[in-house]
Amino acid sequence: MSSKPWYDKGLRFECTQCGNCCKNHGQYTFVNLSERDLERIPKFLGLTRREFLDRYCLSTPGFFPSLKFDEAACTFLDEHNRCRIYPVRPLQCETWPFWTENLEPKVWSGEVKDCCPGIDHGPLYPREEIERRAKATDDDFR
Repeated sequence: MSSKPWYDKGLRFECTQCGNCCKNHGQYTFVNLSERDLERIPKFLGLTRREFLDRYCLSTPGFFPSLKFDEAACTFLDEHNRCRIYPVRPLQCETWPFWTENLEPKVWSGEVKDCCPGIDHGPLYPREEIERRAKATDDDFR
């Protein structure tokens, strides 16, 4: 018999559009790009895949390409804390904060809550939706 996760009754989260998740926070400095992202984002920007990779990404052999964070925030975060590529934002951004590594109680109530004022506020996400989002991210980065 498996035990239920600590978030079995769901978690509350509401995006406050503060832009904090798009800013450098120690280990939260990398936005990895899945194959899906590398198809959608360049097309949205009117760029070829190669142009997009050269202009906006870091590529390290053996790792997924990631967005450059040369500044204090993602290059696609505008002056009003809005994402300029929101309709095609990376899966990693779309599934925040429901990442497998964030679903540890200490991480959720510590680093994640410290970064994100929407934690413990807003609608209740059921366990099934939380796990669906975490799995989507995990599956895209295997």
